[in-house]
Amino acid sequence: MNDIFMIAAIIFVLLIFACGVRIWRGPTNADRMLALEVVNILVVTIMITLSLWFEQPVFIDVAIVYALLSFVGTLYVAKLIMGDLQ
Repeated sequence: MNDIFMIAAIIFVLLIFACGVRIWRGPTNADRMLALEVVNILVVTIMITLSLWFEQPVFIDVAIVYALLSFVGTLYVAKLIMGDLQ
């Protein structure tokens, strides 16, 4: 059963690298921001997967805090792109 979690975590890490390519080469800022948001979601998913793999529920708490902080970060970057921040 633990092998499934390990394989899933490896696949999620590979997907993060694929999103990194989109962040690097994205044609527009919106594409880059969307790819960054997908990376944040994948990181939260990896944390939950690792929580199940190691049977440590504290990783879920860390994932929740990370999700909240990434949401705030996304709002900040959106305001920066729109030019609302000085």
